Amino acid sequence: MHLSLRTLGHGRNGSFSILESKASCMFASGAILRRQHFLVRSLRGYKIQNFTKTMAETKYSVDEAVAGKILRTITPDLDPGRYKGQAGKIAVIGGCREYTGAPYFAAISALKIGADLSHVFCTKDAAAVIKSYSPELIVHPVLEESYSVRDDERELTSKKVLAEVAKWMARFDCLVVGPGLGRDPFLMECVSEIITAARHSKIPIVVDGDGLFLVTSNLELIQGYPLAVLTPNVNEYKRLVEKVLGGEVNSKDEIDQLQSIAQRIGVTILQKGNSDIISDGRSITLVNIFGSPRRCGGQGDILSGSVAVFSSWAKQVLETQKEPDDSIPMNPMVLGSISGSVLLRKAASVAFGKKKRSTLTTDIIECLGERFVL
Repeated sequence: MHLSLRTLGHGRNGSFSILESKASCMFASGAILRRQHFLVRSLRGYKIQNFTKTMAETKYSVDEAVAGKILRTITPDLDPGRYKGQAGKIAVIGGCREYTGAPYFAAISALKIGADLSHVFCTKDAAAVIKSYSPELIVHPVLEESYSVRDDERELTSKKVLAEVAKWMARFDCLVVGPGLGRDPFLMECVSEIITAARHSKIPIVVDGDGLFLVTSNLELIQGYPLAVLTPNVNEYKRLVEKVLGGEVNSKDEIDQLQSIAQRIGVTILQKGNSDIISDGRSITLVNIFGSPRRCGGQGDILSGSVAVFSSWAKQVLETQKEPDDSIPMNPMVLGSISGSVLLRKAASVAFGKKKRSTLTTDIIECLGERFVL
């Protein structure tokens, strides 16, 4: 079955627009066909906007109705005929002595949204702690920090670390690099090799937390890789602006500045803030659905795990096209970023409604399913 998503953008009247989907049945799957026909019917009548390959003028905001349509489009059906792993296999690269919560939040969020398997590659010191949080996660204690490696063993140990991760690499639909990673120099070297290997295998990558510190210092790691998403917060974004533009954040022209950075690096950027701003250098999306005034730590980790799952699903949907069309601007990483941002905000809103000021990240994770009907 094919789904040809031609372009999403703003029509002249301010409404969200999409080129009509074309669905044809290649194999007997009535539920999937009905879902795609629903999409065609529900979006029929929206204005068509052509895509240009120059610096995009496509700027739009996502409301709840449009967000719901995107989620329904890219989310796989719960089909008893499917087997374990088809709904997504996510790997989190992160977790060290000091930080064990962040990789757990990212990995467990991926499972709560609907991924079938979630792995965590962490240091030996972090592994037992992360395993104790949940038996649902597959934890690999393979990363090493400088204190545990002699100078004459660094090269051999680095190769061993990469080999341990590489033997799993082909199984993954997306990597999340950075939650709880820390900034140990040797660990950073090993993760750089892991990113390079994932890129060589064309595996989508979501970069968050200390992973952003790494790639900001070494932009060539993700330069020109369209299957990468960076998810910087305010301070991380400042460092990115300084590195790429050699200047400061321009709050008066932040949208165009973000789009320029995304275009120069060649990746998708999800700038976290009061409104999340998403750009792949060709289009801009604003997600300003209300979330929660509670800013407890760990919400960014939920986001990175969510974006990983949704991006892998979007990639699968877009790859079902029989004849790829160069005019299609719909980057699966953009779709995944929109979906992850919206879902986190709605879950945070529900959690805050229940717990108010005492809301924690674990409360938000428990509400992910309440706002996400599969």
